Amino acid sequence: MRNYVLSLIFIALACQMALAQPGKMAAVTGKVNNGYDFWLYAPQAYFDQPNEKFPVVIYLHGAKLCGRGLRSFHKYLTLDAIAKGRDIETMVIAPQNPGGGWKPERLNNVLEWVVKNYNVDTTRIYVVGMSLGGYGAMDFVGTYPHKIAAAMALCGGCTLKDVQGLGTLPFWIIHGTADRAVTVGQSKKVVNALQEQGNDKLLRFDWLPGANHGALARIYYLEQTYQWLFSHTLSDTPRRVNRDITINLDVMSRAYKGLNSKGTIPKVSSIKNPVPEESQDESDDENNEED
Repeated sequence: MRNYVLSLIFIALACQMALAQPGKMAAVTGKVNNGYDFWLYAPQAYFDQPNEKFPVVIYLHGAKLCGRGLRSFHKYLTLDAIAKGRDIETMVIAPQNPGGGWKPERLNNVLEWVVKNYNVDTTRIYVVGMSLGGYGAMDFVGTYPHKIAAAMALCGGCTLKDVQGLGTLPFWIIHGTADRAVTVGQSKKVVNALQEQGNDKLLRFDWLPGANHGALARIYYLEQTYQWLFSHTLSDTPRRVNRDITINLDVMSRAYKGLNSKGTIPKVSSIKNPVPEESQDESDDENNEED
């Protein structure tokens, strides 16, 4: 009996250790002119490997989160997925929209501030958004497509008059057919516009049968979501889109499997750039030459 109990304890500890250990998260407020306040997350590897450049995922929330002041990180679903144990070795920018639609210029100002101040791999910048965030993802990526390695818009739409920029990078649009908050027709308008111009070679789209608006939140907790994003870089020659990874209702039904429902992320007052200032200046010069 004693050996049986010890075995159970060992299994429990092994399962706990198998969950990814989150890095650190800091609130960045009042730092970016004509930008947004935001949560900035850095994985533990960012601190352990100071000379490594890291990808960035920009997470755009929906309308219910709009307002002043950063909300609990559990409301920003990519951060919540990391807290619950999803192993996503990336920096995360989770801006706070005070109200109204997401503004591409303001998002770009936030991104540029992070790139300037942190050790970022500018060939691996990704965008994900749902609902109002889905609109934000399309508007931002369609305005600055040359900066983004890949992006995903869930149950959103687009306010740009010209959406053709979205056809120049791997872009995945997913929408539920039973969505009453934002109808699937909003996503279909974008797909149709790209198809009419023959500009859909890098486009993926899926209409999930019977899925309502909230159902797509599960996608943020899937390992496949981040595998798909990270399989693309701006350095891909030629640009191509990964069509091997599947996200459907069956896959989504297992989104929370193996995750810790009470996970958390340590908060710090700020996240220091681990690269010495002199080295960082040299890195910036190299990036400018590449641009």
